[in-house]
Amino acid sequence: MSDKVRIYQLAKDLNLETKKMLELLDSMGVEYKSHSSTLDAETAETVRQIIAEESSEAAPEAKEPQVEKAEKPAKPAKAAPKKTKKAKEAPLRAPVVTVMGHVDHGKTSLLDYIRKSRVAEKEAGGITQHIGPYQAETAGGTITFLDTPGHEAFTTIRQRGANATDIAVIVVAADDSIMPQTREAIAHAKAAGVPIIVAINKIDLPQANADKVMQDLMRVELVPEAFGGDTITVPISAKTGQGIDDLLEMISLVAEVEDLRAPADGPAEGIIIESILDKRAGVLATVLVQKGKLHVTDYIVSGEAWAKIRAMTDSAGKRIKEAGPSVPVQILGFSEQPLAGDSVAAVASEQAAKQLVSKRREEREEEERANIGIKGVTLADLFSKTKTTKINLILRADTQGSLEAIKGVLAKESAATDEVDLEIMLDAVGAPTEADLLLAGTADATVISFGVNPAGSVIKAAERQGITLKSYRIIYNLIEDVQKMIRGQIEPEYEERVIGHAEIRAVIKVPRSGNIAGSYITDGFIRRGAKARLIRGGKEVYKGSIAQLRRFKDDVREVQTGFECGINLQNYDNVQEGDIIEAYEMVEVSV
Repeated sequence: MSDKVRIYQLAKDLNLETKKMLELLDSMGVEYKSHSSTLDAETAETVRQIIAEESSEAAPEAKEPQVEKAEKPAKPAKAAPKKTKKAKEAPLRAPVVTVMGHVDHGKTSLLDYIRKSRVAEKEAGGITQHIGPYQAETAGGTITFLDTPGHEAFTTIRQRGANATDIAVIVVAADDSIMPQTREAIAHAKAAGVPIIVAINKIDLPQANADKVMQDLMRVELVPEAFGGDTITVPISAKTGQGIDDLLEMISLVAEVEDLRAPADGPAEGIIIESILDKRAGVLATVLVQKGKLHVTDYIVSGEAWAKIRAMTDSAGKRIKEAGPSVPVQILGFSEQPLAGDSVAAVASEQAAKQLVSKRREEREEEERANIGIKGVTLADLFSKTKTTKINLILRADTQGSLEAIKGVLAKESAATDEVDLEIMLDAVGAPTEADLLLAGTADATVISFGVNPAGSVIKAAERQGITLKSYRIIYNLIEDVQKMIRGQIEPEYEERVIGHAEIRAVIKVPRSGNIAGSYITDGFIRRGAKARLIRGGKEVYKGSIAQLRRFKDDVREVQTGFECGINLQNYDNVQEGDIIEAYEMVEVSV
């Protein structure tokens, strides 16, 4: 056994805050990378002695009469002078944790176990389609979790989730190890500059290999503690609950070191996590409060949308009157949908809210007008323009976040080809309507809906009018169909593929039929009707096709390597001994 000890473990043994431990090590001149770094036995023993001495010195001081300059009164009866310094420091807040990783590695199952609610079973295809915040009470305090979608099509939402978080938990299946979305999630967490904890899930499976996961983590520059690095790895089973308490403890530990604070009073600020259009309630926006306090009846502005908060519900669905930092709430009061990812700020009055929204809208319109005509059309532009086919789409989705993610995917698919231009004629939250069909009929557009079902009357109207209306529950099914749609509009590209060569060894003159090239097939095969070129002295002297192919007196369709035959080239008689006939065909290049 090694005599080395982790900093956070030593702090726990000495009943000391990890932050205080780091301050002590700094004063001692001890070098370390993070709270996960190890200390040798000698340094650890020195720390223990210092803490023991400070504790013994503090005991008699606590009994002496306290004066104003006392550093830390044991039980201050007159605490007024001491509170001045504390009042300047914002209070601690709950950490916001984003759970990310590859599809089917168990992110939602992990959160299910933590918050004791079944969510994964409700998701189409077992994949989380929306981002959602939840709060959980743990032994180390309250933790706010963000559940990000697992499919890589939702990169935009996942990245937004990482930017709204304090700590990233990357879930990696012990039987699958690092996968494409795992790398993507790690990259987003690193870009956001947040601490990373790796939860190695599914360790209850017989084929689980946690050691391989830790080895693979080093390939993405995350060195586990077990290998001398600073990346915290926690083996867990979201199915049995094994290791989840350890994971929550590590999250609380990292949060303690990060010293997460935010003003609990004053005007609220936050971020829109999601917004949906409910048939009965109207616009519902999920807001994560980041600082200040949000109250019912407050006026708030997000982008070009404003609201007077009529009702707020917490992550458990209970009505609440106010919410502080790190608290996710669902707000009723927006007249139009705010965009997911936009910031939220409280303002003094309805007039102030309307003025701010009006100003932002005017600035946007002014910028759009200024951008029109900035870039002139050059001669190079005119000659470089290629013929493009336009595919018009009308897009409907269940939430604003889904809408944004799908638009991002479609833009990516459109950018992948110069021959097809995807144009979204209309994108909105909610089920397709007959007004959408009217627009689709005028613009020759396809109506696509995701996560919402069109009414029966709309489906019948689409069939009657001959308008394509497609509904999806799984995002990758939608992407596949759009890719097929694009491929169907691209004119196929062809390339030559040589199928054989024939050497002319004799020229046979046939009345009324022209000259026949008596040939020997040197490689491949020669087929009647195939395209051909005649090569003489290394230069091409003819390009056309093979009009006739004969063996002895019989017309044949094809002659293979090693056989002799007579070849008649289309509209060409000037064949000579020693010429080479190269047969080829045009094959479609897969895009």
